[in-house]
Amino acid sequence: MLRPPHESVVTRTYAASDEEALSEALRALRCGELVVFPTDTVYGVGCDLWQIEAVERLYWAKQRPANMAIPILVSGPAQVMQVASEIPALFTPLVERHWPGGLSIVMRRRALVPDILCAGRDTVAVRMPAHPLALRLIAGMGGVLGVTSANLSGRQAARTAQEALAGLKGRVAIALDGGPCPGGVASSIVDLTADPPTLLRQGALDANTLREVLPALVVPRQ
Repeated sequence: MLRPPHESVVTRTYAASDEEALSEALRALRCGELVVFPTDTVYGVGCDLWQIEAVERLYWAKQRPANMAIPILVSGPAQVMQVASEIPALFTPLVERHWPGGLSIVMRRRALVPDILCAGRDTVAVRMPAHPLALRLIAGMGGVLGVTSANLSGRQAARTAQEALAGLKGRVAIALDGGPCPGGVASSIVDLTADPPTLLRQGALDANTLREVLPALVVPRQ
C-alpha cells in the first residue's frame, strides 16, 4: 500500500558511488517515493511520472503550485517518444548539438502522460542530462522520470545534497550525495511548439549559442 502523498518520511542519504544506493533509489521510485540526486546542472528530485500519487507527493514536497508543470528527464533522444506526441523537425539538430546537456525542450505531449504532471497543458518539457548517475537512474525507470530542481518552490536551486535536504528532508525517501553539481545553473528552456521557436528561460545555454541551430529563436523581453 502506498504511503499517503502528504505524509512525512525518514530520509536516507547514500553516497552516489555506492552501487547498492542506486538499487535502493530505484526501489523507492517504483514504490512511489521521491529521490534526490545530482545532475549536470543542479540537484534534482524525481518521481515515477506514471504514478499519480508519486507526482502529487512531488508537488507537496516542493510546495510547488499546481499550475507549474513537472519537467521530464530522459535517458536518450529515443525515449522522448514515450511522452511526446510528435517530434518537430528542429528537434534532431538541436539535440545532436546540445544533448546530453543543459537544454530542456518543450513539445506536444502524448495523451497518456498524466494531466497533473503537465499542469493540464498539452505540452511537456524534456531534457537529457549529462550526468552518468542521473542517466542510470532514469534508464532504470524505463527511460523517463519526472524531475524538478531539489528545492522548495521559489527558493534557490541546490548545488549540493546538503542544500537540497535543507528544504526537503523528511519529504523525500532517499538522497544520493554525489558532491557539488558541476554546472550549478538550471537548464535553458526552448519551446518548439511555438513558431518561430521561443526561449522561455535562459540558463546553462545562452541565446547566441542556441541561435547557431535556431537562427530564428525568439527571446521575449523581460
